[in-house]
Amino acid sequence: MKDTHKHQGLRNQLVKIISDKGITDKNVLKAIAAIPRHLFMDSSFADFAYQDKAFPIAADQTISQPYTVAFQTQLLEVKNNHKILEIGTGSGYQTAVLLEMGAKVYTIERQMELFKKTKLFLPKLRYKPKNMIFGDGYKGLPEEAPFDGIIVTAGAPTVPNALLAQLKIGGKLVIPVGDEDQIMTLFIRTSEKDFEKHELGKFRFVPMLKEKN
Repeated sequence: MKDTHKHQGLRNQLVKIISDKGITDKNVLKAIAAIPRHLFMDSSFADFAYQDKAFPIAADQTISQPYTVAFQTQLLEVKNNHKILEIGTGSGYQTAVLLEMGAKVYTIERQMELFKKTKLFLPKLRYKPKNMIFGDGYKGLPEEAPFDGIIVTAGAPTVPNALLAQLKIGGKLVIPVGDEDQIMTLFIRTSEKDFEKHELGKFRFVPMLKEKN
């Protein structure tokens, strides 16, 4: 499957849709405009790739709605060479957005089927995370901490303390918290012991499963 001028045109329309919804970070919009989302999806959904909707992928997971990806990424305020930990690699689309923005990305996936598939797929599109790990996202990646940002792409019933502990001072954790619906929550580490907390509206994610495999 190719990336064509038609796909680029559809991406430009998608960028307009999400900017109309309030995404203002030019680097986020540029990344969404650059990444061939249709290649991250099952071919049966590819014709719908540039709608602002989530779609099923393997292992009962989803590729998130582009607006949600953009919203979470904008909250991180990603700068070039920022060290970012992603919990829930999934299709690799969010990973690609972060890489397109110049971040150094460490990403954890706990579904073996997705892990194998995405690990092979991302380099074919020239996207290379610093490290892609099969494991339990609740534990984070202490050996690579601290991080400028941590992004969780599944609904977490509670906020894992391990993730908060792995932030740099000034670092940000973006995590959807809750069971059925989630509240998008931003934590900013202000000192060794202190965190600012911001709640930023309702979203719906697949649940973050502990020790799945």
